[in-house]
Amino acid sequence: MIENATSASSIQSMLRTMAAYQSEAAGGLQGLGAPNPGLQVPSTPAAPGFGAAVERALEQVNAAQQKAKGLREAYETGEPVPLTDVVIQMQKASLAFEATLQVRNKVMKAYEDILNMPV
Repeated sequence: MIENATSASSIQSMLRTMAAYQSEAAGGLQGLGAPNPGLQVPSTPAAPGFGAAVERALEQVNAAQQKAKGLREAYETGEPVPLTDVVIQMQKASLAFEATLQVRNKVMKAYEDILNMPV
């Protein structure tokens, strides 16, 4: 069964079928002319920009810091929270903040370098 599916003739047949479907779809789209007002073509979502990526990263860092703060306060008030969980979460938050700070420093350095380039 697998031998039949992976044979050269079967693959060629499948490629011909796909090419036929592709040309049929392309021909159908070219012959449409005016767009149909009732037909809504789904648009591809725009790729998120740099600003959106930075915003998401900052939100994640803030969430990690808030979680660490909540665990620390829970431990300090005597709730049954293991100290190891508190320390690990605080280290995660610290590491996330340090990484964010390093990225900010690199971006600022690159900005300054571009700003100081001779034209």
